[in-house]
Amino acid sequence: MMLIDILTIFPEMFAGVVNTSILKIARQKKVVEIAVHNIRDWSTDKHHKTDDAPYGGGPGMIMTCDPVFRAVEAVKAGERKDSHLVLLTPQGRTFTQKMARELSQKSGLMLICGRYEGFDERIRTGLGPDEISVGDYVLSGGEIAAMAVMDAVVRLLPGALGCEASTADESFENGRLDYPHYTRPPEYRGMKVPEVLLSGHHAEIEKWRLEQAHRRTQERRPDLSAEREDTAAGSNARNGKSAD
Repeated sequence: MMLIDILTIFPEMFAGVVNTSILKIARQKKVVEIAVHNIRDWSTDKHHKTDDAPYGGGPGMIMTCDPVFRAVEAVKAGERKDSHLVLLTPQGRTFTQKMARELSQKSGLMLICGRYEGFDERIRTGLGPDEISVGDYVLSGGEIAAMAVMDAVVRLLPGALGCEASTADESFENGRLDYPHYTRPPEYRGMKVPEVLLSGHHAEIEKWRLEQAHRRTQERRPDLSAEREDTAAGSNARNGKSAD
């Protein structure tokens, strides 16, 4: 069972997320244990402050070191000592499906959610977390980013989904987007389901799906196609094969 701990100053934001859909089911099935911790509980300030004005001046407030350090050290005690520490920050490496799979192999994750104008730099240098960004945009805090990372990771854990094969052909797996999906009725407002999907010929259906996935990836995310080709070329080179 994976252990996920979330460190935040707004723990109430996670109540609906961890008690809904796949995360709720995974918790019920003992696939994952999720605990949300309020960083303010480790503040020694009488008002439970976790921020202060930046040295050198400037707008906004900065998240202070001590409550974060104390929270991480307290939560990491015991069975959480080997948990992988993650700092959600716009300055981190961009989160991908490949990273989600890597993180799903960890015994535990500890996600630190920031607020204000950012973290005191000593939180990064002193704790040495894995810094992750969910994209090139700015959120009000790390909570939504932590939810995205947690959801992407948990659904990859064995037993989290009803069908283990359902993640194999999803978007971003194998360097491509997913193929189009259809369900009943066979025609809706003049839009028909492709005949091949109604044929019952599984080999032809699989061929169509693969072709559609490649086409959609080339049209919408050519960067993924290029990355996949570069990966294949590198693999061939290492194995002494021609890339042609």
